[in-house]
Amino acid sequence: MDTLLFTIVCLTLGAVSGWLGGMLGIGGGVIVVPALILLFDHTGLLSDHAGGGNGTTLVALGTSLASIIFTSASAARTQIRAGMVDWVVVRRFTPMVMLASYASGFVAALLPLATLRTFIGCFLAFVSVVMLTNWRPSPHRVLPGPVASGAIAGVAGLIAGIAGIGGGNVVVPTLVYHNVPVHRSTATASVLGIPISIAGSLGYITRGWSATHLSDGLFGYIYLPALAAIVCTTVIFAPIGVHTALKMQPLPLRRAFGALLVIVAIRMLWTAFTA
Repeated sequence: MDTLLFTIVCLTLGAVSGWLGGMLGIGGGVIVVPALILLFDHTGLLSDHAGGGNGTTLVALGTSLASIIFTSASAARTQIRAGMVDWVVVRRFTPMVMLASYASGFVAALLPLATLRTFIGCFLAFVSVVMLTNWRPSPHRVLPGPVASGAIAGVAGLIAGIAGIGGGNVVVPTLVYHNVPVHRSTATASVLGIPISIAGSLGYITRGWSATHLSDGLFGYIYLPALAAIVCTTVIFAPIGVHTALKMQPLPLRRAFGALLVIVAIRMLWTAFTA
């Protein structure tokens, strides 16, 4: 694949992930990660430069997290202006979610390739189930206190970092489970995506520093050419996604997105056992 085509693919990827990330509060990583893994596998672009083993998968995860910094910041700005963010949740979640997200890069690097891709595939399958169903929480359930919230945040940050996502796929269902309205949950997840993705990116940079080569466009486990192209369009389309979410019923889109994730999850699980 030549440079122009690779750039076009990444620009398109940024537009789609930015729009969906802004609308659903998911950061866009569920699109970026499997797409980059398939792209790197198909082109063999980084096979000799990413440190071997599960290196290309780690680059996809690190690059996704770095792009989510910009997706979440763009979406969060719009959500803050709309007054939709639950700042109590943000304050409770931020410290632990950052610590766990930073550690995730080191944890992911320890996992065998098949295990890492199986985890990603299973996580995508779980998200698809959440998106496809019309589950409703008990009306009497409320958010836990600071200690329990910190524990939830730690789990969310670790999962987000290992899966290369902004955490919205964990945070939004968790908040909805505790009867936070879905639009408020989405807005809060967008804000939390900023500390998650910053800390996670730093973890992947630190862990990949000695395994990669800067001359090949890699900054730790972040591939800068892909990141630049994705960011160019994601910052434009993330606010559009937020405005779309505020104007429409999300259920039809959730179900279409869930169906897409089923296909992506199956494909990711297939690569886990054939890579």
